[in-house]
Amino acid sequence: MKHIISKKSFRLAGYAKVPGDKSISHRALIISSMCIGKSKIKGLLESEDVFATMNALKTLGVKIEKSNGCWFVNGVGIFGFKEPTEYLDLGNSGTGARLILGAIMGSSILANLKGDASLSKRPMGRILTPLKMMGAKIISSNNEKLPITIKGPKEVFPLNYSSKISSAQIKSSILLSGLAASGKTVFKEPNESRNHTEKMLSSLGANIQSKTLEDGSYKVELGGNPVLRSGNINVPCDPSSAAFLVVAAVICPESKIELKNIMINKGRTAYLKL
Repeated sequence: MKHIISKKSFRLAGYAKVPGDKSISHRALIISSMCIGKSKIKGLLESEDVFATMNALKTLGVKIEKSNGCWFVNGVGIFGFKEPTEYLDLGNSGTGARLILGAIMGSSILANLKGDASLSKRPMGRILTPLKMMGAKIISSNNEKLPITIKGPKEVFPLNYSSKISSAQIKSSILLSGLAASGKTVFKEPNESRNHTEKMLSSLGANIQSKTLEDGSYKVELGGNPVLRSGNINVPCDPSSAAFLVVAAVICPESKIELKNIMINKGRTAYLKL
């Protein structure tokens, strides 16, 4: 058994390197796979969850390689994922599973997704319902949990969907599916969830607009069938991981630490206002 002993500290000083943001890392891999051409990703979080997403994309025919500290993704386009001959094993990556379900809709392929024991207990119904409305055929013998079999439609239907809860994963899955629709997909949620997918899609060429409505709800409109441009994606450092260091410096008098390239996003950094 290992023991951790914490002792009182009077001052923290110096520079600390914070790992890349996990949410951005998943999206960078998935969305760059849907681009045309080669994308360069710098600062990718090299964690078990992110590698599970990466390996699933490789199984779908995406070429992903590391060179000189950066990752390079050869995108296959919105409609170019290949039908896998084995399970897409997402391990414990809930973000990877939910976003990939939406991303592969336009490729009209049959895919089987599974996860580890923990992920297989987590609900997927809130993702599966809108994807079915967009044309997917889905089979789950585990009460809408993994393992799941999905067959993408020949034509993805645009969707006008109001979510009962604010969820970046529901929103992202619908938007990634909506890229393959021949019309406008509209997503609405009670409050704005983290907007990483909208911002990344916009930067890579998607026709996407978002706004907060008078009642405080949030709406995103996405035009279908864009040509997503490959490009350079710099993954910022994770503000959630940085929070531990920030709090430690705040509670230790006369501390001065330096954290570089931390992502500042209103949906992720509310603790800085406390």
